[in-house]
Amino acid sequence: MNRLNKVKHIIYIGNILSRHGNTPTNIETLGPLLEKEGYNITYASSKKNPLLRLFDMAFTIFKNKKQAGVVLIDTYSTNAFYFAWLSSRICYLLKIPYLPILHGGNLPQRIKKSPKLSKQIFGNSRCNIIISEYLKQSLIDNNFFYTTIPNNINLAEYPFLKRSKINPDILWVRSFHSIYNPTMAIKVLNLLKKTYPAAKLTMVGPDKDGTLAMCKNLAKELNLENDIQFAGKLKKEDWLKLSANFGIFINTTNFDNLPVSVIEAQALGMPVVSTNVGGIPFLIQNEVNGLLVNPDNENEMVIKIIELLNNSELTLKLSENAREAAENFDWKIIKEKWNVLLQPFIKE
Repeated sequence: MNRLNKVKHIIYIGNILSRHGNTPTNIETLGPLLEKEGYNITYASSKKNPLLRLFDMAFTIFKNKKQAGVVLIDTYSTNAFYFAWLSSRICYLLKIPYLPILHGGNLPQRIKKSPKLSKQIFGNSRCNIIISEYLKQSLIDNNFFYTTIPNNINLAEYPFLKRSKINPDILWVRSFHSIYNPTMAIKVLNLLKKTYPAAKLTMVGPDKDGTLAMCKNLAKELNLENDIQFAGKLKKEDWLKLSANFGIFINTTNFDNLPVSVIEAQALGMPVVSTNVGGIPFLIQNEVNGLLVNPDNENEMVIKIIELLNNSELTLKLSENAREAAENFDWKIIKEKWNVLLQPFIKE
């Protein structure tokens, strides 16, 4: 039902690359949800080639400039940062309001490294949307306006399975990219098997930069080929079904903000053991709804996993509290924040 009296529509700029084998990004999940709220959205871009994708983003903004009430721009900290910068400059020159959505786990460092470009993006926007409090101080220090709207999930899609006594079966879900440090997961399994020889690891996600081959080579080198399943990219419903077979979810990343995969694991009731980086401590309270370890420290992660395996009371507490924490990210709650923010741009 279209309950919004809109005269302008939204342009959403981001990487729509799941059709090319990549994990769906925010634009592919948030956009359709906003459309269900009654918003008319034009998207860019699904071009695989980066230069063609950049051109498509620019062309889409130019083409729809008269109809655009606001432009949403997914903003990351690596090469995609420049996509956001160019899109924001076009919006600025055309006098179209724009709202960067800050996802990149390394954005505080990017703002320091590229202060001029960062000021052009974040200083000229109507507001900057941060998905966790992790980026708050960096924006305050640079006098950039912000509002917080977290990532979201549809909680009803995630069946809660209460865990207490668990097996040493570990699940890892992420794109294979060096910033997510997937080789750490294999090192964790290698150490864990010294105490729990039956331990298994399943890794779900597409390859982004060649680290999948590195992981397979490391598994072979450590004689773990029969103990690790590389499941590749799975549809959400497939990996959700798969998750029922696992007791522990690990997150090994070196840079992060507010990973949806961790929120999803919490919604499923999986105790999460994660590296303590970026926005993770704003998502996981250590020993309350998950366990945190230092980055790139497989020894510490194994100790935490063994603690879960030996302490059913702790495991149950984390499982129940994880689900409770995930409830805060339900779309039924988050959509109201988006409506408050967006409606002034599209109403008469």
